[in-house]
Order: sequence, then C-alpha cells, then structure tokens
Amino acid sequence: MIVIVDYGIGNLASVLNMFKKIGVKDVTISNDNKVIQNATKLLLPGVGAFDAAMTNLEKSGLLPILNKKVLEEKVPILGICLGMQLLTKQSQEGVKQGLGWIDAETVKFNLPPELKLKVPHMGWNYIKVTKKNPLISLEEKNRFYFVHSYYVKCFNESQSIATSNFGTDFTCMVNNNNIYGAQFHPEKSLKFGMKLLQNFANL
Repeated sequence: MIVIVDYGIGNLASVLNMFKKIGVKDVTISNDNKVIQNATKLLLPGVGAFDAAMTNLEKSGLLPILNKKVLEEKVPILGICLGMQLLTKQSQEGVKQGLGWIDAETVKFNLPPELKLKVPHMGWNYIKVTKKNPLISLEEKNRFYFVHSYYVKCFNESQSIATSNFGTDFTCMVNNNNIYGAQFHPEKSLKFGMKLLQNFANL
C-alpha cells in the first residue's frame, strides 16, 4: 500500500487522483501511525515554506514512524517539490533542521539580473537524467512542471540523479538507497509524471 503522508501541507488530492488515473488502487492519504506502519511505500508531498512544513511534521507526531519506516525498514519514499527539500539537512528559507535523509541543503536561486529570469521558476522544463535509477529512463526526453524558488544542492553528488536548468544547472531529482525526491510536480506533468509515478508504484 502506498501512503501519501498527510501532515497538513501539500496537494494531497491531486497526487491521489493521478495514482487512480494510472490504475494504482492500493493508495491512501493518511496521518495515522497505524496506517503508515503498514505502508509498503510512502509519498511525502509539500507546498509552501520549509519551516512551516517541518513544524507541521514535528507537531503531527509522525517523525518517529517515518524515520523507522524509511531508515530502518528501508521502505521506498518519494518526496515531491517541498517534500524533496524536506529530505535535506537544512534550507536557506528557514532555520529549522530538515529530515537529513539526503546529504544536501536547500538553497535559493540567486541568478544574475542580466538573465532577466523571474523567481519562482514556474513552468515546463526538460530534465537530464544523470544516473541510472528505477524511476526515470536515462534515454528518454522527459519534461516536467516546476514551481519553486529554492532547489537542492547535494554535498554528495552521487545522490543527484537528474538536473534541469533555470539560469543555472540544478539538481531536480535525488536518490539515496530507498529515498527519492523530485523537485517538479509529477502529478501535474501529464504522461511524463504518470510514468514516473507508475515506476514508483512498481518498485
């Protein structure tokens, strides 16, 4: 069973609807420890600010069970957008510590004015897969929908598995063993997002 973690932040229904659209039926939204304990895969969504999201996670009481499932039981987890940023150690957006499951920090786009690019980065972008992984093919041209002002900077470059470009190349997918993150929104990315979520469901 795939559990979409409900900690009060994130577009939960659209993620659930996309799974249903691709025929993945054993998926639910929950903030119940018992339900999460039975999960075979987890999805961590997120929109908004880093500190607010971490505060919600802490207040939810879900951190112990999430750490157990991810770090001890090695259950696959996919963080989406802010959910990916929460996987890192910290963010320039706030002062709270992140989950620290990825050896990285979250940093703000700091682009030269002459590029005339407006932050947040919003819209469709191609990505370049840089490391073989089970979620997305090295060979195919994939484009996804992005909405973000911050991005993940990996200290351990081997954990960066795909990049995109917005004035500068940036990591848009990460992987550390059973832990995956995508900066873009697969639930808003039509056939490209459908395939990625199907691959995640098939892990």
